[in-house]
Amino acid sequence: MTNALDLVPVTEWGFFTLPRPMIIAGPCSAESEEQLLQTAKGLDSLGIHVLRAGIWKPRTHPNCFEGVGVGGLKWLQTVKREVGMKVSTEVASAKHVYECLKYGIDMVWIGARTTANPFLVQEIADALRDTDIPVLVKNPVNPDLDLWIGALERLNQAGVRKLGVIHRGFSSSQKISYRNDPGWRIAIELRTRYPMLPFFADPSHMGGDRKFLLEISQRALDLGLDGLMIESHCDPSNALSDAKQQLKPEDLGLMLKKIIVRDNDNDSPAYKESIAQLRAQIDVIDDNLLSALASRMNISARIGSYKKEHNIAILQTGRWDRLLEEMVRKGKGFGLSEEFITTVFNAIHEESVKIQNDVISEQNDVISDGKGQPS
Repeated sequence: MTNALDLVPVTEWGFFTLPRPMIIAGPCSAESEEQLLQTAKGLDSLGIHVLRAGIWKPRTHPNCFEGVGVGGLKWLQTVKREVGMKVSTEVASAKHVYECLKYGIDMVWIGARTTANPFLVQEIADALRDTDIPVLVKNPVNPDLDLWIGALERLNQAGVRKLGVIHRGFSSSQKISYRNDPGWRIAIELRTRYPMLPFFADPSHMGGDRKFLLEISQRALDLGLDGLMIESHCDPSNALSDAKQQLKPEDLGLMLKKIIVRDNDNDSPAYKESIAQLRAQIDVIDDNLLSALASRMNISARIGSYKKEHNIAILQTGRWDRLLEEMVRKGKGFGLSEEFITTVFNAIHEESVKIQNDVISEQNDVISDGKGQPS
């Protein structure tokens, strides 16, 4: 059961102007006061009024550029004063929070690695208690929806009501074009559970290359997300971190003009009638899917009984690999992607194995009760 979140609508934050998309932009890292000012002025001229800049940078290996530290907060103060933008940065500890509050940072976000650590999230939540600063939470590194929701709950229970999320994709062991696997399914699930939660996509970290920014941004907005957090640098080729995924402000402006922003709804009677008819067809198909799945699982239970009778192991990986390969081939013939088919049939297989295991366990319990010991 999903716990409700007590939220202040994003329209009351005083940060963004509607309609969509809401944009947060700025360099991966604050490198100098001049760099921040030049970038901020370019973004402000585009009508972007919320600057992002990393002050502390979590790096995989030591001796890499790990951010300028507290000194960079003074540069963000200068941007606020001279350009008039709201400023934001990432925090990964209570100490970071206290420094941001001291320097008047307008908004903070929690990075993917920190979201994955409930101890750190609780530490940050406690440090933010009794403050009014907005907080955005990136998804955890791995596709764990409950962990993401748990971070939101910890912050909300500490009194953080100006709360939103950033979807930046998930680490993957598979070879993919992007830096991180988009994992849109999890983003959609979170959106469905918390439709009022301000929802940003981070195409920079998802793609890892500026050539992917437009397609990822368009996909995010097509799915109904509210905004984008994009990395922008006045001189990307010389950036000290993530140079490949950053855009000059003027190039960002050109990209944003290409994005098509679709309405969340339409009051046209013809649209509403047509969409209602199509959804009614989907409802019928979904009912048929449920009936077919129930029949499949009933057969799985019977298979479990036969395996028990003949002392056969539940998992038959060779057969399953062949079946999945065949389903992927057939699915492509219907215009269905390999990722979709693999996800659906793996879920079906996992449930089937669970049912067979339950059948065998129940039979073992019956034998134990009847004869005093399991067979």
